[in-house]
Amino acid sequence: MHVLFCNWRDTRNPEGGGSERYVETMARGLVERGHQVTIACAAHDGAPRDEVIDGVRFVRRGTKLDIYAITALRVLLRRYGRIDLVVDVQNGLPFFTRLVTRKPVVVLVHHVHREQWPVVYPGLFGRIGWWIESRLAPRVYRHSRYVAVSDSTRVELVDLGIDRGRITIVHNGNDPAPQVDVVRDTEPRLCVLGRLVPHKQVEHAIDALAALIDDHPTATLDVIGTGWWERELRDHADAAGVRDAVRFHGFVDDRTKHELLAQAWLMVLPSLKEGWGIVVGEAGSHGTPTIAYSTAGGTTESIAHKDSGLLVDGRAELVEAVAELVDNAEFREFLGDGALRMSHSFTWLGSQAAFATVIDA
Repeated sequence: MHVLFCNWRDTRNPEGGGSERYVETMARGLVERGHQVTIACAAHDGAPRDEVIDGVRFVRRGTKLDIYAITALRVLLRRYGRIDLVVDVQNGLPFFTRLVTRKPVVVLVHHVHREQWPVVYPGLFGRIGWWIESRLAPRVYRHSRYVAVSDSTRVELVDLGIDRGRITIVHNGNDPAPQVDVVRDTEPRLCVLGRLVPHKQVEHAIDALAALIDDHPTATLDVIGTGWWERELRDHADAAGVRDAVRFHGFVDDRTKHELLAQAWLMVLPSLKEGWGIVVGEAGSHGTPTIAYSTAGGTTESIAHKDSGLLVDGRAELVEAVAELVDNAEFREFLGDGALRMSHSFTWLGSQAAFATVIDA
């Protein structure tokens, strides 16, 4: 079977993140089971237009703005070859492949973007985007099978009118943490990992650091990742008086990422919305607990409150929780142990098997 994934980014894209890792891991799992797999995504300077990695064919065409139209047109014109099934990855907007092929279409959703549209695209464009996601897409894909990465995402999809019986949950997994030659920092050290975009709300982590500085002048925050919002975050750190304590690492390789996670006391995940929060498991694999928002969705499943991390309501509570754990080593280590145990609860092998079952059905 030839399976086509339509996803506007890949992991080599500077804006790629956990959702892209999920897609590519599921794709590799299908290849290992004998399927032919192609990923259609946007072109970028970090990779060639055509490439095969671990048996998965990548076809990179178009840009962030026109990838949806280009991909749908290429499916219609059969430019990807003979396709047996399409996985339409809906990151806010679908590719509308249901309109250009009679083959089965599976819709993969990490989370619903209700809260993100007005933040990332305020005004008319955001309202149109939300209308497409909440009204038009459910109608276009009313006969398609859905895959959601968490129960919270499934609930959101049901709220949009999608039949619960057409939605299968396939969780994110965790890879075993690589061995790193570092130890936990002796001074308070926070970290944030992810794309630098407005809805990730990294400003809240900077505010938490600023609140620590008076009592812990050596405290630092590692910001791991890149994105178009970086300049605003640097300005926010300047305004908060912690410019020298916030370290912007940009895009780093996998080993450097894990070294930074292993040295951190806490992971701060102030994102407005997360389908799951793959970074929670990555930090947890080093015994680093995470503080996140209880309203973010998938974090309520990737974090066991007061056992592997903390779930808080709002910026003020997040700032207070960071201060509490920095000052309470015993509780912080207890949560770190829980985070390590929980990171072993979800595996990519299990997720690949579950996803393959959906495809084979």
